[in-house]
Amino acid sequence: MYKLLAKINKLLLPSFTKQQLDLAKAKKWQKAIIGWKYYVTTRALSNKS
Repeated sequence: MYKLLAKINKLLLPSFTKQQLDLAKAKKWQKAIIGWKYYVTTRALSNKS
């Protein structure tokens, strides 16, 4: 499930790394997206299935 979400995230959500976003200057909605992507990515990587 998380692997599918990770692929969807990659397609739909913006990549702040490519935009060279400074986390100290990020807006709340940008931090929320970063947190969501981190959560899904860590679950996808730790999932054994």
